[in-house]
Amino acid sequence: MAINSPVFLDANIPMYAAGRKNRYKAACTHIIERVAAGALLAVTDAEVFQEILYRYFYIDQSALGHQIFRDFRMIVPDVLPVRWEDVELADELLQHHAQTQPRDALHVAVMIQHGISRICSVDRDFDPFTEIRRIDPLRMAIETH
Repeated sequence: MAINSPVFLDANIPMYAAGRKNRYKAACTHIIERVAAGALLAVTDAEVFQEILYRYFYIDQSALGHQIFRDFRMIVPDVLPVRWEDVELADELLQHHAQTQPRDALHVAVMIQHGISRICSVDRDFDPFTEIRRIDPLRMAIETH
């Protein structure tokens, strides 16, 4: 995997890495470690951080959410903004992908606007988008060993 080609990290990557034992924990932890070591170039957007805070607030674990937020921010310094143009593009994308959650369409829009073609995510809802390619964390962990 080329180090000069960034991969967008979805919110589920740091959350699975920080979570209890599950099918994706080791792979997501490996990805986070590779990013922290500078061996994998990664970006994300501001909405990912909102998702982290919201999820842990929703399950009444806000302190853990704040810790994951801070830790993830330290290893992924390139956080893309969410601009009005991104929201408009997300709206257009949703007209063709009606079953997609708006926040996923927003991530795709940000990626398109910044020329990022790959996203690492557990979420298969990204698969129908032809503008990007989802890489399952289990596969990315193997590719980045």
